Amino acid sequence: MKETVEDNQENYAISKDVDTRIGHKTADSSFFGYNTHLAMTEERIITAAVVTSEKGAGPELPKLLSEAQANGMEVVTIIGDAAYSGKNNLKLSDVNGNKVRIVAKMNPTITYGTRKEEEKFDYNKDADMFVCPAGHLAMYKQVQGKKVDKSNQLMTYYFNIEKCKVCPLRHGCYKPEAKSRTYSVAIKTGEHEEQEIFQQSKYFK
Repeated sequence: MKETVEDNQENYAISKDVDTRIGHKTADSSFFGYNTHLAMTEERIITAAVVTSEKGAGPELPKLLSEAQANGMEVVTIIGDAAYSGKNNLKLSDVNGNKVRIVAKMNPTITYGTRKEEEKFDYNKDADMFVCPAGHLAMYKQVQGKKVDKSNQLMTYYFNIEKCKVCPLRHGCYKPEAKSRTYSVAIKTGEHEEQEIFQQSKYFK
């Protein structure tokens, strides 16, 4: 019975809600539903909330900031985890055009990475893996490229090909007879010098 239920979840046969996705809080645990992204003050008063299907938390930060400001909050600094250290978030500003300080440790994969946004593969910070559009978590990852000068390196994520074969979103994503399904992110170095300096400051720590 358990196996049947899990199989149905993988193929979304038990839900009529087409936006629902399989989410992951760790590499070994998952849930079927939605994500709630919250912004709150130091006093833990919620100032903004965004509900999404399972996707990376970082891209939701501009919406949370905008909603919090619309609710009367003066935002100077945002504290979060590595999911919020993406390039676009580091450019955020307050209502007066002043740069908002982002206290979030940089993660090379999501900060330096060059991604094909149209593919909608999302980074899951808890599992430290990418998730495909169907909600499947990558099994493992490997760095490819030159190890000496680290130029043109890629972080390649490998997905379970057996799930790809029966996935309802396989058309245009999975090639029949393919032996593997991967997603790669180009790792760039030497960027975000300002944030790297800020990350070493006493204020950040």
